[in-house]
Amino acid sequence: MSDDFHIAAFRQVPRTGVIYVTGEATRLGFSPRNPDWCNLGQGQPETHELAGAPPRISRVEIDVDDQEYAPVAGLWELREAIATLYNRLYRKGKASQYTAENVSVSGGGRAALTRAAAALGHVNLGHFLPDYTAYEELLDIFKAFTPIPILLDGDRGYAFTPDELRKEILGRGLSALLMSNPCNPTGKVVQGAELEKWVAISRELDCALLVDEFYSHYIWNSPPGRLPVESAARYVEDVNRDPVVLFDGLTKNWRYPGWRTTWTVGPRQVIDAVASAGSFLDGGGSKPIQRAAIPLLEEAHVIQETNAIHQVFRAKRDRLLAGLQRLGVRVDRVPDGTFYVWGNVSQLPAPLNDGMGFFKAALEKKVIVVPGEFFDVNPGKRRSSRASRFRQYVRFSFGPSMETMELALVRLGELVAQFMK
Repeated sequence: MSDDFHIAAFRQVPRTGVIYVTGEATRLGFSPRNPDWCNLGQGQPETHELAGAPPRISRVEIDVDDQEYAPVAGLWELREAIATLYNRLYRKGKASQYTAENVSVSGGGRAALTRAAAALGHVNLGHFLPDYTAYEELLDIFKAFTPIPILLDGDRGYAFTPDELRKEILGRGLSALLMSNPCNPTGKVVQGAELEKWVAISRELDCALLVDEFYSHYIWNSPPGRLPVESAARYVEDVNRDPVVLFDGLTKNWRYPGWRTTWTVGPRQVIDAVASAGSFLDGGGSKPIQRAAIPLLEEAHVIQETNAIHQVFRAKRDRLLAGLQRLGVRVDRVPDGTFYVWGNVSQLPAPLNDGMGFFKAALEKKVIVVPGEFFDVNPGKRRSSRASRFRQYVRFSFGPSMETMELALVRLGELVAQFMK
């Protein structure tokens, strides 16, 4: 059958950046189990045992009752455990506390975000450029709201001040703002007093903050003596009135991406709405996995896992940064969070000075990266892709092991040398 054959009733659905690059690599023989490949494009952390981390779960017991559907909003016990963790990490001493009614559990991060998008009304929704590639189709498929792009400047380290936030909300009539914090791909983190001001402005102007916090335990510049985590939950005054909606899960911060267990935390009214959306979108997550996840939410487990992540991934971050800079890759901002380096390749020889050119050449060395243009979130392709500001950028992941990263840097060094001749 011809590759260009299509059935008229179905549109061509684009693939996200990570899916695209791994698909192209698979054509050349890539497999996640093939040690000869270096996947610096991956959006997941290494999942094996880490020094100092709690033992990895290798077996899940299935209770007789677990053969049934889980509630669409998730098991009550898991929702309680999530609320308790947020209160212990971020809300000690505060009068307003999260409860199970402030939590909805989903079968994956995209499911959580899709539920929220489906529950939005006819509003202007702001989003930043660059940001998470999967936002693009999410912001296009639901027609109730209008996505409004906000371009951030690499020369300023992708900074966006509280005063600028206020001007954008008032000037563009935003009722909601979607953002990843820490930001995928730049690694920029809004935290501390600055994040507190963002939450206060959101409260004052009634603009919902939809904050993707999936990398919130990968913080590289947290205050001394504090667990290296951050969440807008720390600055919420009233958990049922402040328009702050948070997304997180086991995927990154607990290093269990295959469990597809995530959650939304926010006001009860919002949680009711996203659970209702889940009833027709996805029907809810896996009951056995949700039950098995409950012990992972114990505070002692989270502290041990987070500290281990910080030690191991901090070393990988520093190594990847140094290696890329030696190759001539420029970094607008040293990442404050996530496990990515957002690199500008414009100073490299052609064709490596273009993100897609770099990606294609690196495949020949069995190294996978993600071209920057995928993070130019462009719902409905309303802007020309030729005008993408990020065509000369590449996202490099230090999610893989140190050994994989070291091999990738050697191969990329050979690649740059090859085109320097």
